[in-house]
Amino acid sequence: MPGYSLGIDIGGTFTDIVVYDHDTGRQWSRKVLTTHDDPSRAVASGVAAVLNGGRLEPSRFTRVVHATTLFTNALIERTGAPTGLLTTAGFADTLEIGRERKYELYDLNIAKPEPLVARHRRLEVAERTKADGSVARRLDRQEVAARAAELVKAGVTSIAVVFLHAYANPKHEAEAARIIAKRHPRIAVTASHEVAPEIREFERASTTVVNAYMKPLAHRYLDVMARGLAALGIPAPLLLMCSSGGLTHVAEAQRTPVQMLESGPAAGALAAAFFGRPDSGGNLLAFDMGGTTAKLSLVDGGEPLTAYSFEAARQKRFIEGSGLPIRISTIELIEIGAGGGSIAEVSEIGLLNVGPRSAGSQPGPASYSLGGTEATVTDADFLLGYLNPGYFAGGEVKVDMDAARAAIGRLAPRVGLSPTQVAWGIHDIVNENMASAARVHIAERGRDPRGYALLSTGGAGPVHAYGVAGKLGLARVICPPSAGVASALGLLVAPARVDRVATVGLRLDRGSGAALETAFRGLEDEARAVMADTGLTLETATVRRLADGRFMGQGFDLVVTLPDGPYDGGEATRQQLNIRVAVRAPVAGGDVALRGPRGRAAGDPVKGRRPAYFPQAGGFVETTVYDRYRLAAGDEFTGPAVVEEEGSTLVVGPGATARVAPSGNIVMTLAR
Repeated sequence: MPGYSLGIDIGGTFTDIVVYDHDTGRQWSRKVLTTHDDPSRAVASGVAAVLNGGRLEPSRFTRVVHATTLFTNALIERTGAPTGLLTTAGFADTLEIGRERKYELYDLNIAKPEPLVARHRRLEVAERTKADGSVARRLDRQEVAARAAELVKAGVTSIAVVFLHAYANPKHEAEAARIIAKRHPRIAVTASHEVAPEIREFERASTTVVNAYMKPLAHRYLDVMARGLAALGIPAPLLLMCSSGGLTHVAEAQRTPVQMLESGPAAGALAAAFFGRPDSGGNLLAFDMGGTTAKLSLVDGGEPLTAYSFEAARQKRFIEGSGLPIRISTIELIEIGAGGGSIAEVSEIGLLNVGPRSAGSQPGPASYSLGGTEATVTDADFLLGYLNPGYFAGGEVKVDMDAARAAIGRLAPRVGLSPTQVAWGIHDIVNENMASAARVHIAERGRDPRGYALLSTGGAGPVHAYGVAGKLGLARVICPPSAGVASALGLLVAPARVDRVATVGLRLDRGSGAALETAFRGLEDEARAVMADTGLTLETATVRRLADGRFMGQGFDLVVTLPDGPYDGGEATRQQLNIRVAVRAPVAGGDVALRGPRGRAAGDPVKGRRPAYFPQAGGFVETTVYDRYRLAAGDEFTGPAVVEEEGSTLVVGPGATARVAPSGNIVMTLAR
């Protein structure tokens, strides 16, 4: 019996719940405000509401997939576990020194990211492993025990172990981790060779410390989540979305929670690739705008681009080097502080700015009547007529229009504009912020934006897609069904994936194909073992081999795909620094099918008309409002128009034409 699959995506403002019935292709969804003090409360109430509303039997759930921003927020807000670091004698300041490079050369007041581990919690032990893996000085076991006791006495609940050249020989790290675990069983331990077994000491140390910082939180949170689902009568195993766009099991996520830092955005990119495939030719700019942030990622040939490092918690969002380096596989994307809850304010010189500060779900935009009083993007969109106050988030949020007008009105005299002009300014500025970020992201990858369609998801994405696409010069916007919860649905189409990396330092003129094959086989066996713990049939798994290559003396490397192997000659012995494998396998219940409109539903698809603001049309104009659930394949209409469904609203601007495709997507063509 195929049964149901459940997707749960916890965002900064809303928690999205999606249930998919594999027998009928039907789905149910719910958006609830995120409860930041205990995210599982929003999940429990949202899932219970879907179960009751759909009259669904909990015992028929066969799979639960989860993504969350909890770990990213803990990193940004510095609310992780008190963490200590044990490292090789002489290297306690690696986190502080970093790359000794200023990310802004002429900024005299530059602020580097504060290390997650304070200096007095970074302790050294006597040991030394050389770059070739040979031992220059054996580990002092007694010193390890003494230093660990000092850290525990100082109040740490998690310890990172980062020894020099542990990627070449992890024996000292493994021994130190065993000593700590035996003497302090309640202390979480992270060894660098288990998280980032690759060259570059600063990046390896940073990644390991971030993992240690989040590990106790991950253990508690995932245990609570699993118990909460069991309390609802759902027997299905819990799977977690990784930043790479693949799924893993709870134990692996608790061991390396750093892999989940970008889990929510990764799900959105997967959803974009899945929904956009029928109507885009495979080339998409995925645009996911929620209540707190907007995410942008490129999809080429139907696949999101993958990166093998990124920076978290940047001091300056667009500037490389201003954040904490993380060495993991991740879907390549950018994230900016531009969401429905982004706060508008007036600068000291009288300019209107929007974001990155957000009202989130607590206290929320002024219109939510939950304590927020500052004007936000959502408040502006209500005043401009784009959003329906009686149907926002499917009626989940009660909207106070007077509060929205008051919040916008307080800004108007400070910038010398009318409240309507201020609302439009907020809407247009946030569109420009997102378009500017997209231009940089696309240009850095040598792409021409005109060859892409914009696929909009998230609660706010379809509202702003017309404006963003126009600023980028894009001709098409694609809005999938249930766009507001698309990231949660993207969780249900994700494969299981395990990535592994190792440093080999193989030279072209000295390398051995057999040695390279042995190294790859070891990584693949390790990845398959993790996948087997997920309960998957390994016969369905596919393996992709990659390597980081560079010329001798070169300071950077490029990740390239290699032939499948086996290697027994010189064809694969390029000059390689690291080797990588990505093992993927389909997950049972991952057969989500696109369902187009079934034909004309009962009733007129036109819900009514209301004034909406379009300055290119002269201001407020009478705008047709469509019910998306009553639109049929082949329906076509021109803007200005608004299309409403639970969780999102699509704005079709003047001069644009919208058509309902057989896939169920609405394809909007903009006038050039």
